[in-house]
Amino acid sequence: MDAPTTTSADNGTSGGSGEGGWFTPRRQPEPPAGGEQEPTEGTRLAALRPVGRPAADHGEAAQKRITPLAEAAPADAGATEARAGTSNASPTDAPGEPRTPAQPDPQPRVPEQRSAPSRPASPDAVRVRRTMAEVAPIADKVTSYFYALLFVRYPDLRPLFPAAMDTQRDRLLKALLTAAEHIDNTEVLVAYLQNLGRGHRKYGTRPEHYPAVGECLIGSLSRYASAVWDEETEAAWIRTYTTISQVMIDAAAADELRAPAWWHAEVVSHDLRTPDVAVITVRPDQPYPFLAGQYTSLETPWWPRIWRHYSFASAPRSDGLLSFHVKAVPAGWVSNALVHHARPGDIIRLGPPAGSMTVDHTTDSGLLCLGGGTGIAPIKALVEDVAEHGERRPVEVFYGARTDHDLYDIDTMLRLQQIHPWLAVRPVVDQQAHVQLPDAIREYGPWNEFDAYLSGPPGMIRSGVHTLRDIGIPSDRIRHDSVEELVAAAD
Repeated sequence: MDAPTTTSADNGTSGGSGEGGWFTPRRQPEPPAGGEQEPTEGTRLAALRPVGRPAADHGEAAQKRITPLAEAAPADAGATEARAGTSNASPTDAPGEPRTPAQPDPQPRVPEQRSAPSRPASPDAVRVRRTMAEVAPIADKVTSYFYALLFVRYPDLRPLFPAAMDTQRDRLLKALLTAAEHIDNTEVLVAYLQNLGRGHRKYGTRPEHYPAVGECLIGSLSRYASAVWDEETEAAWIRTYTTISQVMIDAAAADELRAPAWWHAEVVSHDLRTPDVAVITVRPDQPYPFLAGQYTSLETPWWPRIWRHYSFASAPRSDGLLSFHVKAVPAGWVSNALVHHARPGDIIRLGPPAGSMTVDHTTDSGLLCLGGGTGIAPIKALVEDVAEHGERRPVEVFYGARTDHDLYDIDTMLRLQQIHPWLAVRPVVDQQAHVQLPDAIREYGPWNEFDAYLSGPPGMIRSGVHTLRDIGIPSDRIRHDSVEELVAAAD
């Protein structure tokens, strides 16, 4: 699922010459203590052969599709937007259609929790969920065995993965749990899988890799879910994985017609705002279309094949430059490299833009924005986006921090407030007010005519969503990126 990372014939360098490669690191940082705790028509998927079973046993089953997904056009990923309690997505392009450069696909991360469909669960969904419930208490053993099996049977795939596999194991399980949860919800699952398929291009994933992954996945599940495993369960998993893989393959093939798998970008400025927060500006090697409020994945030259997500800190600029706010966290290889080692002239790589926490310019609703820590970065981008569209809709920004020192970008936000009379910026410092950021919004309002945007630590988003619902803001007007993915993104 969320598996291979960057690959090339020369282990992450370009050209295959072994002389310099794509990156130009100026220094090699030491690993943080404890390691980092931080995935035309498509080529059709080959039949999946489970471990230990002859191909003839399930060849027919491998070609079948889960009914809800098979009936849905992958391009209709439509409306999955990473919002609290719901998933309404921005439309994705149909295979083969060119993407408009100024309007990249707003791609969701892991779908947010939502109520189950009213129709009864399909037999395949019942069996898949039963399997996941069985292996959940021993998930680490299951995923470790899966990767051991994969690397023993297919050693040529090992270079596609990062050297440290801790986070990789967690991501595989999360992807499986997400697919199992939404297996009967075509709209949500297809959009999620299309996003995975597009994102896996930067890892070097090819269609021929999917059968090997599926074979070893089923081998691992059958070993550790033996109490519930039978021929019907195996057939259900084959159908499920075959469908999942094909959606991802088709999405990647369509995206290949529109955009590169990654962009090179040169660091042009590195502004250390605090001892552990830096504002980094880069220049991509070719036009990079994105929308304010979106995020991307970054790979540094110091830790090849390890990608982390960061939000854009501004709306698209005429000079094409991109800025990111990065906080170095304990045991964070990528974040520490960017904050403490990156310098102008260094080259990083960017994945495609993603995320749907964007402004709907077809309405005149106000924006209620909660930004905690470096979560102020996409909030700032949203403010700039509203300004560039010439709108005078009210924008209320609550900027949360533990101390005054942590309000590293408050001067920028206050300057924007002076320029735009429709903007209000309210710092909320925990140690002064003895109140958490989400609770501070109760003192203002009403907010019934506002769309809410949240960006910051996972705990802040969870409590913020609860508070906003409690004061009457409908779930479909609360927007944020997936809490589950934010944990890994912080590294």
